Amino acid sequence: MNRQAIRWLGTVPFFAYTAIFLLIPTGEIIVQAFRNPSGSFTFSNVRGLFDAQILDAFETTIKISLITAVLGGVLGLFVAQAALRQGGPLWVRPVLTTFAGVASNFAGIPLAFAFVATLGSTGIVTQLLNSLGLHIYSHGFTIYGMIGLSVTYMYFQFPLMVLIISPALEGIRPQWREAAVNAGASSRQYWRLVGLPAILPSLLGAMVLLFGNAFSAYATPYALSSGYINIVPVLIGEAVNGDLSADPQLGASLAFGMIVVIAAAIAVYAVLQRKAARWLR
Repeated sequence: MNRQAIRWLGTVPFFAYTAIFLLIPTGEIIVQAFRNPSGSFTFSNVRGLFDAQILDAFETTIKISLITAVLGGVLGLFVAQAALRQGGPLWVRPVLTTFAGVASNFAGIPLAFAFVATLGSTGIVTQLLNSLGLHIYSHGFTIYGMIGLSVTYMYFQFPLMVLIISPALEGIRPQWREAAVNAGASSRQYWRLVGLPAILPSLLGAMVLLFGNAFSAYATPYALSSGYINIVPVLIGEAVNGDLSADPQLGASLAFGMIVVIAAAIAVYAVLQRKAARWLR
């Protein structure tokens, strides 16, 4: 066996894992989206995606994903830039990285419970604000609605952004700032004309990843709202797990719609990453 074959042999576990847990399930979902209960080919499942409730679910899911991707991206960028700037305390970076790694993976039922205990109608922070005369629930806010769900998503969105954007910020060469300063540019001019354009593809690509992360979240919104918020992952769960209203074909068509949206996001991300690669060389 030659050396090239040995190198490819090491990739077999990766491709096997990808095929078993990604490609085969994705293919099965696509096939089931175009089958009726008897197994015959049909377009009725996909046409069902244009029903008013399902369109509203996709609109709500995309809206929440976009809002949290943009806000989480901007906040994560500012936090990462502040932690990585030259002259800052040395202990900030490892502490921030550790927190970001933990917080970006803290989701699902524990996260929903934490926010209910904090910002729920009887939560600690809510009671404190009520005692100060700031009755947030009387002004339309509720942790169980769209705004509350967006706030909850932000807990894991912006730490994930910190992890993703940090390599791009580290790729900005110190010589660029030195050249800008020598040319008489202020810090604001440097970031507007040099720093931000350099990391813009990475920034937008990271926001695309945040969009996909929020778009596919299921456990957190379900545990937080018990299905009250009409979003696509919750509808899929109801279609697949419903005792009396189970509709696997509807679940497959909904999943197919999510695959189309995520595939479009991945395509955008791939284009942006190619543009960002030249700045990280």
